[in-house]
Amino acid sequence: MQVTSTPESQPVAVPRGITRRVVLAVGIAHFINDGYSSFLSPLLPRLMDDLGMSIALAASLMMTWSLAGSFLQPLAGYLADRYGRRFFVVGGPLISAIFLSLIGLAPSVQILALFLIIGGIGSAVFHPPGAALSGGAGGGKGSGVRMSFFAFGGLFGFAVGPLAVVGLVAVVDLSGMWIAMIPAIIVCGVLFRVLPTDRPHPDAALPPSPRAVLRMLLGPLGVVFGIGALSGFLQRLFMTLSPIISAQDGVSEAMGAVVLSVYMGGQAIGTLAGGVLTDRMDRVYLLAGLTAFSIPAHFFTFWLPAGSPWMLFAAAIAGFLNLALMPPVIVLAQEIMPKSRGVGSGIVMGLAWATGSVVVIAFGVLADGIGPRPAAVISLPLVAIATALAFHPTLRLHRRPDHS
Repeated sequence: MQVTSTPESQPVAVPRGITRRVVLAVGIAHFINDGYSSFLSPLLPRLMDDLGMSIALAASLMMTWSLAGSFLQPLAGYLADRYGRRFFVVGGPLISAIFLSLIGLAPSVQILALFLIIGGIGSAVFHPPGAALSGGAGGGKGSGVRMSFFAFGGLFGFAVGPLAVVGLVAVVDLSGMWIAMIPAIIVCGVLFRVLPTDRPHPDAALPPSPRAVLRMLLGPLGVVFGIGALSGFLQRLFMTLSPIISAQDGVSEAMGAVVLSVYMGGQAIGTLAGGVLTDRMDRVYLLAGLTAFSIPAHFFTFWLPAGSPWMLFAAAIAGFLNLALMPPVIVLAQEIMPKSRGVGSGIVMGLAWATGSVVVIAFGVLADGIGPRPAAVISLPLVAIATALAFHPTLRLHRRPDHS
């Protein structure tokens, strides 16, 4: 599906000759945003002890952060499409960095939840315009590769963040964690000057109403939404239960952070591979293969002793398979909604991951009863639904990169 040059459907108003600079700057912004967003998971066992939280409550906090960073994404996508994306692409990571650096100062679960909500809103503000600016920077051609670089920036941040915050807290304790925001403030100031001012689209399509979203989800966008939701569920489940499993296995907080970083590092590499494959192979087989093989990979990741060499190997493979899904899912959504690329990205990145995060709470409750490791393993058959969705007939028109 070719993107026309009409104002409504122009992917991004970026002057020629600076595509690489835009893609690099947005990738750095994604690194900042998701690096700070990874701060909660490795500190979860410590915060559970300090604030007296159960696994179910910890899962609820993860869901709170995820929902805050998800449900507002379609609206953020619309506002960025209408008024210009630069402010959103820079302002979102700045908000995330500031408030997620404050979680160590939270004196109660309520204040911690407030910091997570505001930090999540910053993430919501960034992702749809960031994806639209990066994916459409070259006029549509090669969007899979650009989306893979965009996703790589975020996942590389997720991989580095746990090690960075655990190392920082080991030196300054939770009370001094606030100093982590300083580098982000400096980098975001530079990015604001580097990114060009993109042309706003006053006639951008309004964000769809809940009823309109439901109608859209009855077609191919709903299939992509379902695959994205199950992918998001699996990642959020790992981010919630893996640190707890590591703590119960008696490994150090640093090794728990290594487990998260290895998984996220695998995801970062997976996004690069997923983007290249999105532009080169049948998307149906790509989605089906990635989702099917992720089930045994995550089984071994959850079941093997935390921090063991084979467990770390399985975690890297599981992360690779899980987030290699991101580029094809986003590209498919943008092809299905070429006139509202930011809104489409918000639906499959935001609402889908929010839906997956809600399901994690049920397994948090189950983990309180039977333990986090069995609860995680029991959840895995759900992912087989995504494999089945990949073969849904509504994706037929979008299965090949040259379908248009």
